[in-house]
Amino acid sequence: MNLSAPSANPPAALTEGQRAALLTLLTDEDPAIYQVIRAKIIEQGQPARDWLRGHTLSSDPVLRRRAQEIVDHFERGAADNRFLAFCLSRGEDMDLEQAIWLLCQTQYPNINALAYSALFDSYAADLRVRVDFGAPLDRIIGTINHYLFHELGFAGNEGTYYDPDNSYLNRVMDRRTGNPISLCVVYLAVARRLRLPVSGIGMPGHFVCRLQTSKGEVYIDAFRKGKLMTKGDCIKFLINSGHDFHDGFLAPNSPRRILLRICSNLHGIYSNLGLAEETTRFQRYIVALSK
Repeated sequence: MNLSAPSANPPAALTEGQRAALLTLLTDEDPAIYQVIRAKIIEQGQPARDWLRGHTLSSDPVLRRRAQEIVDHFERGAADNRFLAFCLSRGEDMDLEQAIWLLCQTQYPNINALAYSALFDSYAADLRVRVDFGAPLDRIIGTINHYLFHELGFAGNEGTYYDPDNSYLNRVMDRRTGNPISLCVVYLAVARRLRLPVSGIGMPGHFVCRLQTSKGEVYIDAFRKGKLMTKGDCIKFLINSGHDFHDGFLAPNSPRRILLRICSNLHGIYSNLGLAEETTRFQRYIVALSK
């Protein structure tokens, strides 16, 4: 069920007096009353979002906060619909960045995706004047790694590995930390702008990048500050992790497969946290991406 799905019989529009009464009760200190009033307002659908939006600037901090929370609920519902529609209408080679920003907006509806994309543009512009594209692969990657992981400070979040924010790219950019796949997405976004043939490799239990050219190939562990790996290192990792080696484990993942893996990770995290609504939401995304 969509967060913002309209009911079969929409309720009658609220009068000005009813709206005023609901706004007064919305600031009640009793959490139970707040939940009842919140449900009543959400029942009104789109009109409620429109008239509540003005109160997100109220001088009353409680009203401002609660109005914003309800408006965000509606915005997340709209973002949920957009993301699902995107997943159902795109193929394996979907625009990964667009998909990920749409996903982020299902949790953080007010983010400015264009601003984050511009930040990637600025990273690539800085690197374009530093990278010697004719150098050996390890030197090319070394320059990128120094910039991303030492100057900008991106690093794997080992302390709170299962924090959901490690999977939302806007939060990864804000905090400069994330999980293996989200940090690889940062690497992929920069590499794409530099026109470097970097792909995402979704091994069981880990996610890395691979730069492959006519000069050879090198694997990049973005979670460990761009540590360079050979194919042999990847095979050793798989064996030490209890997996048999199959060539498919080191095959590039399509954008759709990368997005599916991000959604699967979040589904597992929310399930372990006991957040039923979020778990159900991500189950819908997994179904849509698996079609």
